[in-house]
Amino acid sequence: MAKITASMVAELRAKTGAGMMDCKKALNETNGNIEEAVDFLRKKGLSSAAKKSGRIASEGMVAAIGNGNCGVLVEVNAETDFVAKNEGFQKFAAGVAQAALDAAPADLDALLASDFPGTGRTVGEEQTHQVATIGENINVRRFARSEVPEGAVVSYVHGAGKIGVLVELTCANGDDERLSTLGRQLAMHVAAANPQYLSRDQVPGDVVEKEKEIMRVKAKDSGKPDNIVEKIIEGQINKYFGEVCLLEQAYVIDPDQKVGKVIDALAKEMGGEVKLSNYVRYQLGEGIEKRADDFAAEVAELTK
Repeated sequence: MAKITASMVAELRAKTGAGMMDCKKALNETNGNIEEAVDFLRKKGLSSAAKKSGRIASEGMVAAIGNGNCGVLVEVNAETDFVAKNEGFQKFAAGVAQAALDAAPADLDALLASDFPGTGRTVGEEQTHQVATIGENINVRRFARSEVPEGAVVSYVHGAGKIGVLVELTCANGDDERLSTLGRQLAMHVAAANPQYLSRDQVPGDVVEKEKEIMRVKAKDSGKPDNIVEKIIEGQINKYFGEVCLLEQAYVIDPDQKVGKVIDALAKEMGGEVKLSNYVRYQLGEGIEKRADDFAAEVAELTK
């Protein structure tokens, strides 16, 4: 029986990210063979991956990547913020973004079936491998891929992956540095201002009518006559569009300017049309139901 040393345990832990006691047990089971111990831990992790996949993963990060006229956002979730700061997890998220950029998958299933860079595994297989290695449920939740025939797709990630944004600018001169500079500033604006729509014509009619009805009731309750109420609604609905529509929002960098006017000014400066054709904003964990008692319940279960 080979003697298991502290340096062997440390080496195995560095290779796999598994706990020290698990590493020591794996080395004992494999008579000190590091490579066999790695396989032992992977098998152990794989056998428990299904159980881990049932746990809520609402932390993690939003990663972004781009190559000029194409960009990708991807949200990868983990159970704890501690794991989200793990270098291996961050490399996995970046690899998923690269896979989405390269493969141009049609949906999440296609992304999971795509090749994960440099491993010989698919994204889905690498996800399972990461669950086994890190010891938490990890989940590729969603992705967005934007591409323009002419122009620039610019990405921005805020707060160590808490918010990610893609901005599409269509323009005949996509290589112009002024375009990418404005794109980044607009992406930062989207991160801060969180617009709900690109322009007012994208706001659904039922949403507009609901807002108008709320405004109408408020105006009537304040005692305003009917002929004045409609004028009040007209002014307030324009204010509403200015709050929720990106092109009509006050530009965060220069609040005296509307976003649409800033884009028009660049178009005039460049001598051609510049159009903000689309944007995507991901906020980490939005829409995921978080259970605060997960960890406590898990500890209680383990101590039964």
